[in-house]
Amino acid sequence: MNVPGQMRYSTDHEWALLEDGAVRVGITEYAQDALGDVVFVQMPSVGTAVVAGEPFGEVESTKSVSDLYAPVSGTVVAVNDGLGAQPESVNQDPYGAGWLCVIRPDDANQFETQFAALLDADAYRALVDG
Repeated sequence: MNVPGQMRYSTDHEWALLEDGAVRVGITEYAQDALGDVVFVQMPSVGTAVVAGEPFGEVESTKSVSDLYAPVSGTVVAVNDGLGAQPESVNQDPYGAGWLCVIRPDDANQFETQFAALLDADAYRALVDG
């Protein structure tokens, strides 16, 4: 299973990649594999405030509907509009073209604590292999 080392991971199987003070978010390869073929992704609109650990959208697959959980608190500053026409990108490239949204933290101190609490690649591998 692919678990890129440069990302952090939630126990809800979202990944978080720090980029220029914001966090790009997606679901892990493990999550997309468990879901099966993704057929629809509901994401928040740009400008939506999200709270770490709280649902901010849904992924619908041929097997089920699953909530997406924000790995950090902040404001959504970008969404992957391409998933509307090609939700299967989440299955094909979960760490690239299948990204979901970008969250800009509103509180730097809170963000540092939340981001540090996410799992590194080794800890995430241990979680899913355990």
